[in-house]
Amino acid sequence: MTPRPALALVSLILIAGAGLLIFLTLLGGAIDKNPTNQFYFLEADTNGLGTAPSLTRWTFWSTCSVTDGRNVCPKVKAAYPFDPKRNFGTDDIFGGSKYYLETRFMFAFVIIALFFTVCALFLGLLALISRIGSFLSSATCSVALFFQTVTAALMTAAYVQGRNAFRSADRTATLGRYNFGFMWAAVACLFLATVMLCVGGITGNRDKGYSSRGTGGRKFFGRKKSTRSNRDRGSFIDPERQRRMEKEDDD
Repeated sequence: MTPRPALALVSLILIAGAGLLIFLTLLGGAIDKNPTNQFYFLEADTNGLGTAPSLTRWTFWSTCSVTDGRNVCPKVKAAYPFDPKRNFGTDDIFGGSKYYLETRFMFAFVIIALFFTVCALFLGLLALISRIGSFLSSATCSVALFFQTVTAALMTAAYVQGRNAFRSADRTATLGRYNFGFMWAAVACLFLATVMLCVGGITGNRDKGYSSRGTGGRKFFGRKKSTRSNRDRGSFIDPERQRRMEKEDDD
């Protein structure tokens, strides 16, 4: 029995989990509800930086102040950059727009990753019943994996260096453990799902190949038997014809 259905089922669970983690990360800063109002990329001491509050959190949508450990985001805007110069009107920390493009591209890439993750989830249903479905879902999942990995790498590069810059300026700064955990966990889930779908497709093909060889072998031996039987029949028929011909000659 081929392990493809079991591998496809596990892959579907992993893909669904990756999609959920990406979606939760996107909701952080966009919806003022528990638990998404606790999701952020970076929390830093911004007291005295232009128009910034004393403590600021960065999300995909806005810079948020903090009240009772929760985000308070007055304005929401997609692809909000990590750039104190644009955020607060000062560049005392970085001395320029160092991470502007990185964090802007993050939003575009994570949307693409989420789209292909959803596509892979639906195509994964076909993987339960066919090898073609396994390969199609694996290809789609690999595209989602690529964009999600790029997003996670940009996130790590920008916000880790940003945290270090704040600490170098003698300000406290911490990374958001939820967002970082969710983003890299989604990468791991998509990677495992891609590998399992590939293995499921290849294994199904191999099993089918062996079964077809076995069937072909049985048919081959069957033809041999029929050929031998015809020859045997012919060996009995030929002497009878010879006897009839001899009798006709005698007459």
